Amino acid sequence: MHSAAAPDPERRMGLGDHISELRRRLSRAALGVVAGAVFGWFVAEPVLGLLRGPVLSSAQSQDRAVVMNFPSISAAFDLRVEIAIIVGVVASSPIWLYQLFAFFVPALHKKEKRYVYGFVLSALPLFASGCAAGIWVMPHIVQLMTGFAPQFTASYLDASAYFDFVLKLALITGVAFVLPLFVVVLNFAGVVSGRAVTHAWRWALIGICLFTAIATPAADVLSMLLLAAPMIALYVAACGVSLLNDRRRQRRLDAVLQPALTTNS
Repeated sequence: MHSAAAPDPERRMGLGDHISELRRRLSRAALGVVAGAVFGWFVAEPVLGLLRGPVLSSAQSQDRAVVMNFPSISAAFDLRVEIAIIVGVVASSPIWLYQLFAFFVPALHKKEKRYVYGFVLSALPLFASGCAAGIWVMPHIVQLMTGFAPQFTASYLDASAYFDFVLKLALITGVAFVLPLFVVVLNFAGVVSGRAVTHAWRWALIGICLFTAIATPAADVLSMLLLAAPMIALYVAACGVSLLNDRRRQRRLDAVLQPALTTNS
C-alpha cells in the first residue's frame, strides 16, 4: 500500500493550481470591466464634453476655430464604444486591482496577507491620480501642437484620433502610477530586495523618461516633467518602503535565530 502524501505545511500551489487561480481572478476582473463598460456607455456624453475642453480652451486662447471631425459613418459609434470600455476599466479598478493583488497573496506569509488590502487601498488613489495627471497635462500638449497652425485659420481634428490619444494617455498614465506599488508587492513576497530595487535607479529613471517621451509625443519638456516628477517620487517611495521592509524582516529573522545561537553556544 502506498502511504498518503504528507500535507504541505506551507500550502504550496502547483502549476495547475496557479493557472486555475489566475483564470478565476481574470474572469472576475473581466466581469467587473464589462459591468463598468455598461456604466461607461451611459456617461459617454459627459466624458466627451470633459475631454473636448482642452481643444476648445486652446482655440479660444489662439483666436482659432477648431472643428472635431468624424470621418466615417461609424466613427461616432466606435468612439462611444471605446469610451465605454476605458471608463469601464477605470470604474472597475477596485475590482481588478483587488483580483490582481489577491493573486499574489499565496506568496505572502499569514501575517503579511493583511497588507493586500492596504495595497489595494493605496493602488486606487494612485491609479485615479495617474488618470487625472494624464488628462491634466493634455491642455499643454494640445496648445503646443495646435499653436503651429497659422493665425486666423481653422483646425479640423479627427475626433477618433484625438479622443483615442487622450483616453489611452489617461489609462496608461494611471497604470504607470501603480507600477511602483507592484515593486513593493514583489518585495513583500520576497522576490526582490530593497537593495536591488534601489540599485536599479538608473534603469528606472531611463524607463520613466522613455515613458513620458512616448506618452507625450509633443516636443514639450514641461509636459514630460509634469508626468515624470510624480513617477520619480513614487519610485523613491517604493525604494524606501522596500528597504524598511527588508530591515523589519531581518530584525524578525535575528529574533528567531538569536535564541538558537545562544543555546548552541
